[in-house]
Amino acid sequence: MRKKKDEYLKTEIEFDFESVEDSQGGGLMALVSRAGSSYCIRTDIRRGRTRQNVAFGVVNNVEAPIVKEKTVVFSSLSCNNGKIAQKFPLGTLGFQGKRRNSVTVAASPPTEDAVVATEPLTKEDLVGYLASGCKPKENWRIGTEHEKFGFEVKTLRPMKYEQIAELLNGISERFDWDKVMEGDKIIGLKQGKQSISLEPGGQFELSGAPLETLHQTCAEVNSHLYQVKAVAEEMGIGFLGIGFQPKLAIKDIPVMPKGRYEIMRNYMPKVGSLGLDMMFRTCTVQVNLDFSSEADMIRKFRAGLALQPIATALFANSPFTEGKPNGYLSMRSQIWTDTDKDRTGMLPFVFDDSFGFEQYVDYALDVPMYFVYRKKKYIDCTGMTFRDFMAGNLPCIPGELPNLNDWENHLTTIFPEVRLKRYLEMRGADGGPWRRLCALPAFWVGLLYDEVSLQSVLDMTADWTPEEREMLRNKVPKTGLKTPFRDGLLQHVAEDVLKLAKDGLERRGFKESGFLNAVAEVVQTGVTPAEKLLELYHGKWGQSVDPVFEELLY
Repeated sequence: MRKKKDEYLKTEIEFDFESVEDSQGGGLMALVSRAGSSYCIRTDIRRGRTRQNVAFGVVNNVEAPIVKEKTVVFSSLSCNNGKIAQKFPLGTLGFQGKRRNSVTVAASPPTEDAVVATEPLTKEDLVGYLASGCKPKENWRIGTEHEKFGFEVKTLRPMKYEQIAELLNGISERFDWDKVMEGDKIIGLKQGKQSISLEPGGQFELSGAPLETLHQTCAEVNSHLYQVKAVAEEMGIGFLGIGFQPKLAIKDIPVMPKGRYEIMRNYMPKVGSLGLDMMFRTCTVQVNLDFSSEADMIRKFRAGLALQPIATALFANSPFTEGKPNGYLSMRSQIWTDTDKDRTGMLPFVFDDSFGFEQYVDYALDVPMYFVYRKKKYIDCTGMTFRDFMAGNLPCIPGELPNLNDWENHLTTIFPEVRLKRYLEMRGADGGPWRRLCALPAFWVGLLYDEVSLQSVLDMTADWTPEEREMLRNKVPKTGLKTPFRDGLLQHVAEDVLKLAKDGLERRGFKESGFLNAVAEVVQTGVTPAEKLLELYHGKWGQSVDPVFEELLY
């Protein structure tokens, strides 16, 4: 590419979940360089010209003019001999143009109108999309997501969609959130880099902004819970922090009016016996974390997968089904073992010497698709793969080829214990009360954002076999920290791991280690939150689950 009058734009780039306005007010096209076999991105932007014509439409109610002359170029962090440039619409990298004065934004996922590519996607484009998440350590952020069950305080029945719509409208009007619509239905809210969305059974999810410290993360959680509570209490609605709906059968759970969920609901029973339970009756808390390079991603991915069963045990909080103990400490985790084996699990290939961004792309290309989003409608493409789509072989949209929005959407329909997008998601924990919503990101930040602790985890788990990792994954939902492991119990490993997390937080220097207090007692005693609930159930609750709605009320 010829550069003419290179000029730095005064714009800070935040890759993972952040929105950035181009200081020139335009939606542009990004070219991301690939250098050798290691992918990464620098955060300096240079103005250049493109040989490609790419048209942009409106993305999430953001004005993005048609651009045929300008691009931005990202030069590689690693080797400087890479000449292959991959194409990315800035909508997928979090760029936005100037906002209109509107309080309504389009439904997520982004529409196919967001970018019209002039060339078919290549596998290198898909690899480069993941690699575009690389960022230097000073730009690493913490993104926390959590789900909770809304219920009528008087009847303990779940919120109907009409009540959820009233709640969303109330929060929007009182606290200045933008509404997210699908057709004429409100399905979520957006404010800055935070969003509120609905899971299939009306579980209420906050996807937090990418933040620098755990103090900011916990303040965000508290602010969100305050806002939700302020409107919900007037409606006679409460929210429950637990991993699995403790009282009601699936038939009693309302279905949210989101097109993608209808496709999933029809497909799930074909590929597993518990998929509908996952959709309608589970809640989780997860943290999304950054990486600096392909090598850093690999190390964090492996550490996250190896220790995910420990997180599952520490946060186990789903022992009841339809009013009775279900035989598990984390029923939510157990459900994932029989949801859809094509898109879940412990991903043993991550531990192969050859693993990297490209190998994850190969995996994702062969995970069956759920849908394609075209003309504001979800088209059922279940059973076909993204590899088929790349070849133009989808019977549901014959001859059509995917764009990067399709790839982004597809990556969100893969559900392993740790998931790679342009960041890593730690997905093993049950939903719980607010202190544990702060403890979960603290646990993983202490382990993965501190080099000494991360290396210690990798050394500790280096000789764990694939069979041992799988054994922990399968047994922990039932036996928690009491799961036998080698010469002792998982509790003993958890003690060492918690110390590494605490030390890692202390080395960060933000006085964040106190956020681990919520799980320190669990590790010390070996008694999970679920076991405490079972003790209450068999004791002062008189074998009724109804008191859990007060015990774990936000």
